[in-house]
Amino acid sequence: MRKHGVSKTRENILKFIHGFIDERGYAPTVRDIVKGCNLSSTAVVQHHLHILEREGHIHRDPRVVRSIQVAEREKGEGEDSFLVPLLGAIAAGKPIPVPNADTWTKTPEETIRLTTDIVGDRGNIYALKVQGTSMIDGLINDGDIVVMDATQTADDGETVAVWLKDEQEVTLKKIYREPGRIRLQPANIEMEPMYTRPENVEVQGKVVAVLRRLDQ
Repeated sequence: MRKHGVSKTRENILKFIHGFIDERGYAPTVRDIVKGCNLSSTAVVQHHLHILEREGHIHRDPRVVRSIQVAEREKGEGEDSFLVPLLGAIAAGKPIPVPNADTWTKTPEETIRLTTDIVGDRGNIYALKVQGTSMIDGLINDGDIVVMDATQTADDGETVAVWLKDEQEVTLKKIYREPGRIRLQPANIEMEPMYTRPENVEVQGKVVAVLRRLDQ
């Protein structure tokens, strides 16, 4: 049955991506999709992938080859549910180097199912497991899972995943723009803020939900 709002061509592309990942364990390239779906060019595929990403059916990182991830949506007990990729861990204390096979990955370690009452209608989302306690006063503790909106923009005071280019590290902090610098503020009175140049900071997502096991 065709997914609501998805054209026949894009439905075929989604089916091909699903089958490719199931069979090989990694995502296809654009050229794989051209060949597998009998399309005319890579430009045509990129056009359809852009629409699928905009509509929330897939997530991808344009800087990484084979980064397509399917944000699978299902109907369940009267409400939409989503399979969200868990990409690894993020530091909520001292930044940790990325990418790293044990921390930040582009191929999901696993997926978690969330409903729209948690994340709304956002489609371009992913999850990370928190390591550290620098955001504990912001109700984000060690071992929690943060659900991230994959955006490169954020307002002052929002909790974001930040890539520090010079250090090649990522951290979870509140972001504030100050004259000539960026302040990355922990939510822990025992920890000091981090300061860095604006050009050294790349926002990779902002927190939209926090998941916690009550028995941890």
